[in-house]
Amino acid sequence: MLSAVRIKPDVYWVGAVDWNARSFHGYSTEDGITYNAYLILDEKVTLIDTAKITFKDELLARISSVIDPSKIDILVCNHVEMDHSGNVPTIKELNPNVRILASAPQGVKGLTAHYHDLGFEGVKTGDTLEIGKRTLTFVQTPMVHWPDNMVTYDAYDKILFSNDAFGQHFASSTRFDDENDLGEVMKQARKYYANIVQPYRMQAANAVKAVRKLGPDAIDIIAPAHGVCWRSHVADILDAYENVYTSGKLEEKALVAYDSMWGSTDKMAHAIADGFLAAGVPVRLMDVKCTHISDVMEEFLDCKYVAMGSPTLNSQMMPPMAELMTYMKGLSPKNECRVGIPFGSYGWAPLGPKSIASELEGVGFDLPLGTLACNWIPDQAYLDDLRQKIVDLAK
Repeated sequence: MLSAVRIKPDVYWVGAVDWNARSFHGYSTEDGITYNAYLILDEKVTLIDTAKITFKDELLARISSVIDPSKIDILVCNHVEMDHSGNVPTIKELNPNVRILASAPQGVKGLTAHYHDLGFEGVKTGDTLEIGKRTLTFVQTPMVHWPDNMVTYDAYDKILFSNDAFGQHFASSTRFDDENDLGEVMKQARKYYANIVQPYRMQAANAVKAVRKLGPDAIDIIAPAHGVCWRSHVADILDAYENVYTSGKLEEKALVAYDSMWGSTDKMAHAIADGFLAAGVPVRLMDVKCTHISDVMEEFLDCKYVAMGSPTLNSQMMPPMAELMTYMKGLSPKNECRVGIPFGSYGWAPLGPKSIASELEGVGFDLPLGTLACNWIPDQAYLDDLRQKIVDLAK
């Protein structure tokens, strides 16, 4: 029998764990996914979010370990996306009189489009709902990461039900940050931000400001829609969002991501990486044949120097690099302080590295070295010169 997990007196995690999920919209989820739902027992029994429809039985089993699911009076939908809302019709079927609240107007519109008119009620920032000794407060957080997103604050328990903000794609048998390796949880939170929330940096920053306005002692637990809940390291995740993820600040470090055909571009990549090391700049070398694009973007998040390389294939860059460039553009990485370094080898024409240069320029990167293209195989003199260019640039 699957059981709920108490996170505070009369507040339970009743979600689902997708141990075998390995992909989420092109993002590699090597540690699986959780679909978090939370049950509050008060005069009005309240469920915060549901779970993906394929986890209906798991969701209902956990709720049933605490209370008959038909006793749920209120369902709060913080987000329309189907990994959160998939079982809204399930709860409605069990209790036709359940009140279903969502952000107005986008949440109501989205839920109606997905599940037809189930009597959705709209709420806006500052609206409150008394459910007994608890009062829930709603704050809309549009574009973190859909137009309908909102968070729900339970002042009585000092819990922020934060939906996608502060989440991680991380399956675990335990439900809290301090029950897991903190380094791994923070890494997964960073990867989640880099691949899900990064395009909406300003909106995410505003969401953090809204959380800060609650006061320094207002939150005991941040309960996101994915991953573990934050209770011992609330300050750490807020600081990471505020001062790293959403700040736009870049670190003096380098990323070298590339694909190679017969090894020439690979040699250039290593020379570039060696140049950064010689200049005292930390560097990460990533062959995109061996590294998933979502892991590249996690490293990319706050790098000042981004070197991307490909040889020429059919007058274009190599397909894995084209995939990375397309994915990167979608994450809106514009930053006027970012330095781009397009490079690669070629036989007939340097169209592969030039294509990369065009893409980097298109997202606002500064290209102080232009396009670094080598005809055929780089000899040692070429590699030494390339290395020195990077040293001079970094210094």
